[in-house]
Amino acid sequence: MTDLYDRHRAVMPEWLALYYQRPIELTHGEGRYVWGADGRKYLDFFGGILTTMTAHALPEVTKAVSEQAGRIIHSSTLYLDRPMVELAERVAALSGIPDARVFFTTSGTEANDAALLLATAHRRSNQILAMRNSYHGRSFSAVGITGNQSWSPTSLSPLQTLYVHGGVRSRGPYAELSDAEFTAACVADLRDMLGQARGGVAALIAEPIQGVGGFTSPPDGLYAAFREVLAEHGILWISDEVQTGWGRTGEHFWGWQAHARSGPPDMLTFAKGIGNGMSIGGVVARAEVMNCLDANSISTFGGSPVTMAAGLANLTYLLEHDLQGNARRVGGLLIERLRAICAQLPVVREVRGRGLMIGIELVEPGTDEPNQRAAAAVLEAAREGGLLIGKGGGHSTSVLRVAPPLSLTVAEAEEGAAILGQALRSA
Repeated sequence: MTDLYDRHRAVMPEWLALYYQRPIELTHGEGRYVWGADGRKYLDFFGGILTTMTAHALPEVTKAVSEQAGRIIHSSTLYLDRPMVELAERVAALSGIPDARVFFTTSGTEANDAALLLATAHRRSNQILAMRNSYHGRSFSAVGITGNQSWSPTSLSPLQTLYVHGGVRSRGPYAELSDAEFTAACVADLRDMLGQARGGVAALIAEPIQGVGGFTSPPDGLYAAFREVLAEHGILWISDEVQTGWGRTGEHFWGWQAHARSGPPDMLTFAKGIGNGMSIGGVVARAEVMNCLDANSISTFGGSPVTMAAGLANLTYLLEHDLQGNARRVGGLLIERLRAICAQLPVVREVRGRGLMIGIELVEPGTDEPNQRAAAAVLEAAREGGLLIGKGGGHSTSVLRVAPPLSLTVAEAEEGAAILGQALRSA
């Protein structure tokens, strides 16, 4: 392992993050478990950053990949691609967007980049509204709309970004308000921001639950209230579903459905879980928006026959086995178990989340100050106990991120909660 770590440092960028003081090489997985190169078995509560959505080495997906690879691996979008069309049909039908069109990419970053291109071209404006504490990817344009300095290495951008309140419920100037008052204050802030913008703003992009930001979310209905204001100005709404999509929140198939009073978004972006580890991202948009480009375009690797076959098999498995329902049931049990464990721990400020998307915010005991030291210590202690979790949270990375595959069992939820409880008590 030391040899591989040394080789990694010799050829990879210094800014390429690695978890743990002694980084792990994962060699294989099965179900909700993975194994390290040292033979150690771990319960996986992070799923490759919410990407292994159903299970490791899911037979239905591996079979689909193998069979498609045996026929043809690649062709590009210059040729008709049956798996791509079939998956697009299913995604369009599930999206809730009328007269939907689907464009496949290879990542969530690229999906958001494509959505920004569509929005700015359709509206003929480079002004974008984004949420404070947000994260949308690592491309030049996606970094430019990321309201989280820990993940924004440059202030340069092809876009003019205006940040509005609302993505973080329990911190900030509106934290002490009721949900209704919070929503009203954020809507007032949005109106004030639009009063200062020059010309027509192109779009608002928002994660229904902020991922890297620490699994924070607004009250249900906030984006519906925003949508009413946006509609007055013709501004588009892009829902970034890269982490919230496909039923992970349990209550809804898409995160935007918690804000559905004013209808679906104009666009939604997706990635991560649909491929169960294969590189799939994409944009769903109303035809009027998707078809607004007046120049040729293709995708060399987006919509690859192999990744599309994986996505079809994975989506079929998810729907046939009601993994959204499982996320609701087992996720509800897990979050209550974690809240019970954390109730007596002064290092824990809040346990929040929905379904199998749970954040545990750590602070200096007796204060509201983020506790990065404790978060790093718990990450290490959980690993020593045989559990892999993630980390994030605004500018401070003091939130533990828990997001297992959606097929998690009750017994595995109890096992993971016990390990995490022990790690938290040692912080």
